[in-house]
Formats: sequence, structure tokens, C-alpha cells
Amino acid sequence: MGRKAAKATRKLAKSGALKRTIDARRKHQKVRKGIERRKGGKRNAQSAPSDDPNSDFTDQEDVKPKTRSRRAAVDFIGEDGESGEELDQSVHPSGDKFGKMSIDDLLGGDFMNDDEDDEESSDEEEGDDDSIDDLEDEETVHKLDLAVLKEKDPEFYKYLQENDPELLNFSAKPPPPKDDDDGGFDLVGDQNDEEASAGLPVLTLDVLGGWQTAILETRSLGALRKLHDAFCSAVSMNDESNRATQSPSWNIEDSDVFNKLIVTTLKFTPVVFEHHAPTKVTRGGKIKPPKRSPTLRKLSRPYLQSIVHLVQQLSDAEMQQLAIQESSKLLPHSFTSRKVVRAYLKMCLELWATAAMNVRLASLFALRKLASAGNESILNDVLRGTYTAFIHASKTRLTAHNLPSVNLMKNSASELYFEHPSEAYQLAFGYIRQLAILLRNNMKLKSKEYRGVYNWQFVHCVDFWATVFAKSCNPEAEGARRESALRPLIYPLVQVALGAVELVSGLRHYPFHLQILHSMLHLTRYTRTHIPIFSFIVPIITSSLSDKVSKAKSNLRPLSLPLHIRCPEQYSRTLVYTESLCDEAVFVLGGFCESLQNSVAFPEITVPLILTLRKALKGARNRGKCVAMVKALIERIEDGGRWVNAKRSSVTFAPSNTDDVDKWERSIEIEKTPVGKWMRIQRKARDKQAALAQKAREGKDHILDDDDDEEAE
Repeated sequence: MGRKAAKATRKLAKSGALKRTIDARRKHQKVRKGIERRKGGKRNAQSAPSDDPNSDFTDQEDVKPKTRSRRAAVDFIGEDGESGEELDQSVHPSGDKFGKMSIDDLLGGDFMNDDEDDEESSDEEEGDDDSIDDLEDEETVHKLDLAVLKEKDPEFYKYLQENDPELLNFSAKPPPPKDDDDGGFDLVGDQNDEEASAGLPVLTLDVLGGWQTAILETRSLGALRKLHDAFCSAVSMNDESNRATQSPSWNIEDSDVFNKLIVTTLKFTPVVFEHHAPTKVTRGGKIKPPKRSPTLRKLSRPYLQSIVHLVQQLSDAEMQQLAIQESSKLLPHSFTSRKVVRAYLKMCLELWATAAMNVRLASLFALRKLASAGNESILNDVLRGTYTAFIHASKTRLTAHNLPSVNLMKNSASELYFEHPSEAYQLAFGYIRQLAILLRNNMKLKSKEYRGVYNWQFVHCVDFWATVFAKSCNPEAEGARRESALRPLIYPLVQVALGAVELVSGLRHYPFHLQILHSMLHLTRYTRTHIPIFSFIVPIITSSLSDKVSKAKSNLRPLSLPLHIRCPEQYSRTLVYTESLCDEAVFVLGGFCESLQNSVAFPEITVPLILTLRKALKGARNRGKCVAMVKALIERIEDGGRWVNAKRSSVTFAPSNTDDVDKWERSIEIEKTPVGKWMRIQRKARDKQAALAQKAREGKDHILDDDDDEEAE
């Protein structure tokens, strides 16, 4: 038989530190080779011409937002007379890359991401401290030194074994109970889970209570370290991949102890961190990273990694919410670790897009905290990730069940872009340009299906950016501040949206038109930007009045147009579809007139509109509800014109005095105008109808009150 290994050697192999040491050495060699390879590549790139496929995009991004004007739309759509081939070459010098891309790749902006080497380089540049922590862990380095010492000076190593065994048995983790049995361990043999956990201490409520007392009384970092070791052991119990890289320190047999350990760790950890390194928030709302503490940094990194594994295993929404809420308080201590932040960000984005509502809100809070970190790279990852997650979530057909989810993602993501307009400009420029490229590619197609534009993803993209600009470029939001950095992008977005409306035509495609026009109406209402959507709405109304309706299939249910971009085949040329189409078009046109109601030139602006609608009424074939709705709209518009005439009859300034005109228009309260009052009643009726439909889906009964009956009348 061979010589039996020493006890220290057997404990080293049993703890798994030998494998981690080898992995650390290999990782160090890989990182060093990557750095040398990138240094050589950078030297060659300085002398070689750039072949970056997005070189023209980056050049245009260097232009300051304030210098942009309406001319900026040429970069997206092209000048008159420019051929499609020339536009493609200007977009991508290498050829037809965008034409071969899928819709998901183009809308999601995957080609805007940097290469993997650049991402690794940025990780190393911004997270040098974390790379050092990975390669110079106390326990690993200590054992490496002892291994070298044993090879070079075996006599001195033997002397240490005899006189100072504690030095050789050093461990940063709580030591397992002493084992006096020295026999029977095979260094080459594998240990199963039962044998590995047999020598571990069992965590009890008494031990856990002692740690709680020490943390509450003295905010002890030693007790917190032990608590984290037990927490990591609990997380890795059912995760084989995690157990392979991190050996457990405790054996947890009781489910009550497991639950209490998870809750205790989640709630006590932020208390200790805030005590030793409090975070500060600047006046601008950005989080200032706390004072650097190597101990807290080494505790936060594996803890957040364990949180990511834990949340993936949990099925209880309340526990997921608690894990996200409490762990987000430790993010300021981990901003220097790009790898940990990316893993945590990926987890939050996944929960924000797919989890229960309370978990989504908690994930949104964590995303906002990451965005306010003050780190430009982290903010860029958050903004890009939220938009990409929103696009992937909007692929499916919109229904009454997933509509609240899509609205939540759209509104919350637009809030992030609204809070950081300067940083969001480059991303918005690139993403809107992708929509323009997609539109131009579909213009060149021989097929009339236009699947690249005629889908829910395109509709949600246009609506998302309209929402972002409506919040950022609102005169009330801008206030005394300078003009928003995103305002120059309104014109390109409008050009892309109206171009999509002109591309797809036909009676069955009118729901798609109304979806886009709704977004443009929202944009013109809040940004006070005139968008000529009148010429796109009137054809829908006139077609519903002049179309010959088939009397067949009259037993169909009413069609909810906000949930469709194309008329179903069974509804084509039916009275149900025609009335729904006219009702939606009249509502959009009424909102457009409402946005102009405070204009001093409202009577003159609406003259062509009134004449066109009256002419359509004379030749109307459909004598049902459509005619009544159009007549009601004309009456409200005429009342609004007379109201403005009465208001401006007493003014003393001329139309050339723009300052006085703007002051007069700002003094008008749209809600008190004739068109504003009529639109308020229309919105209340729609909201009430939507509430009744929601209660019907949930199986709840609803009885209209007397007040409801009066308002409905």
C-alpha cells in the first residue's frame, strides 16, 4: 500500500479547494492571454481602416442633439430620389446585412451590441477590483503559497506541520467539527452527496438565533459571514451546478430552519451593510456608492450570486418579491462588479417581463436603482435591456388578458428613458433608425403582405417611442429647463409612423392605421407638435359611410378594434365591423380636434374638415349609427369654433405677436371647451365599458347605479 495522505491534505481535497485553485489558475491564464490578444488587436486597428458595420451610425451619434433639426429625418428615410440600393449601402457598407436580418434582430437591436471581446474588455476595465478578488481570494492564495512551499522547502513545511498546524489548516469558512478518524479516505475516489454532508455541522434554530442576536446587538460582520455561508449552503442544496463550484458549509435538514434562514438573511443583510457603509443619494437622484470596504465587497458578490440562484428556484411570488426588494438594497455595494450586476440585471428583466404583478413591481424598483447608479455602462445596459425585453414580450397577439402586462412594461420602461433623456438619445436614435430601415426594406418588396411592418412588434415600438417623447418633450415637464434632448427625434418618428400607414392600405387594414394614429394623437397632444393625421383619419370615416354593408352574419359580437391590427375574415364588410371602425375613427378625430381647441386659429383650421365630413354624409349609404356619430362630431367642432370666436373677439394683439398668442393659448383650459367636454364624456363611457368587460371576464356581477345611468345617457 502507498503512504497515507496527511490529514491537512485530505481536508484540502475534501473541501474542494484544490479544484477551485486549478480553475483560478486557468482563469488567470485565460484573462492574461485575452488582454495580450486585445492589446495586439488594438495596435493593428490603429493602422488599419475601420470596417465596423455601424461606423456610419456612430458617426451620426457624435452630433449633439441640440444641433439636430427636421433635416435629421433624412438619416432615417432618405432624400427624395435616393434609390433603395444607395440607402442600404449608406446604412451598412458591407452589403445587405439588414435585409437578411430577422424582424426580432432588427427591432431588438442585437446588432448594436458590442462584440464579446469588447464586453469582456469592458468587464475587466470597469471591474478590476472584482477580477483581483476572484484571483486573490484569501483562502486560495494561502493554500497556493503552502503548496509551493511544500515543493521548494519540504523540511520547513514539515517543521510547520509539527509546530504550527493552525497555519496550514487556515480556512475563511467556519471549520467543520473535528474528525479524529484518519483512515479510509481515498484522494482519487469520488464522494457522493450523503458522504459529503455527513461531516458537515447541522444548522439548528439555536445556532441561527445566536447569529441573529449578534447581528441585532453589535451588527457583527463575523455573524453575518456565518449567516451568508449557511445561506449559500441552503441555496446550493438543490443546484448541482452550484455545488460543483462551491462546497456547502452547513447541513440543513429541517424545512422550518431553511425558511427562517432565508428570511433572516434577506432582512438582516441590508441592516448590517447600511450600518457599516451607508449609501447616499445626490440631489439629482443618483446613488453615490458607499465607502469601499473589502470585507463588504467580498460578502456582497457571492451573496447576490446566491440570490440569483435562489430566485430561479423559488415558485412563491411573495418570496420572490421579498428577495428582490431586500437584495436591491445591496446593489450600491456591487456596482464595481460588472459580472454580478449583469447577472442580477438579467434576472430582474426576466421577472419584470414574465412574473406576477407584485414581483414585476419589485423588479422595476431594482431596475430603477440600477439605472440611478451614476455609472454610464450600467445605465446603458438597463435601458437597452428594458427595451429589448419589451420588444420580445410584445411579439404575441394583443388580447384583453395580456394588455395590462404590455401597458405596464411600456409605461415603466418609458419612465426610465424619461428620467435619463441625455443617455437615452443615442439608443433612441438607433432604434428609431431600425424602424426606418425595416420600413424601407418592406417598400422594396414585391409582395403586398409587408410582414416586417404589419405586425404587433412594429406597432408597440412606435407606441413606445411616442410615449417616451410625450413624457420627455411635454412643455410642462420641460418647464424652465432647456429643451429635451429627445425632441429632435420626434420628426423622424412621425415620418416612419405615417410612412407605415401609407404602406399598408385597404379596408381590412384600417385597424393597423388606427393603432398608429392613436400613438400619433398621444404624441401631438402632450408635445404640442402638429402632426397632420387629419388626412389619414377622414378616409376611414368616409369609407365606413359609403361602403355597402352586407347584412349577413349580423349575430357577431362587437369587435374591439384596439386589440386588432387586421379585421378578421368573418367581420369583413359587416355592419358590426363598419360601426366599430367608424366609432374608433370618430374618437381619434375628436381627440385631434381637442388638441387644437386652444388654438386661436381653430375656426379656420376646422373649415376643410367640416366641409369634407358634410360631403361624405350626403353620399352615405350606411344610414345607421355611423351617420349619427359623424353628425355629433360635426356639431361639437362647430360649437368649438363659435366658442373660440367669442373668446378671441376681445383680444387686442395681432397674430404676428407670437408671445401674446402663446400666452392666450396657454390660458385656455381644454377641459372646459365644447370639444373637451364632449371628449371627456366619450372617455368616461369607454372606461366604464372596459371596466364592465373586465368584471365579466373575472366572473363578477355589476349593477349600474343611478349615477352611472345618468352619465351613460
